[in-house]
Amino acid sequence: MIIEQVREQMALATGPVAKILKQGNSYKMMAIGLKKGAILKEHKTAVPATLIVTEGNVLYKEHERSVDLKRDADFEIPINVLHSLLALEDSICLLIQG
Repeated sequence: MIIEQVREQMALATGPVAKILKQGNSYKMMAIGLKKGAILKEHKTAVPATLIVTEGNVLYKEHERSVDLKRDADFEIPINVLHSLLALEDSICLLIQG
């Protein structure tokens, strides 16, 4: 139901829609929805993280590189590296931290 909520809220959102699916002492799993053209602004992660694209297509950007991530792609996000996401299509991603 949480991913459905993200999908519904994306229709009215001007930026990313993020909801926690599950979390424990050492991990967190989130659903992130981005409408086409939406940007998840630059930020860093202090813990190991994996991004999984379940729907759509996003562009992962760092200072020196960009990675096109299509449906079913998984990507290890480096720790302490400034990065952002750009939705090339309406997209839903899972982010696993920890």
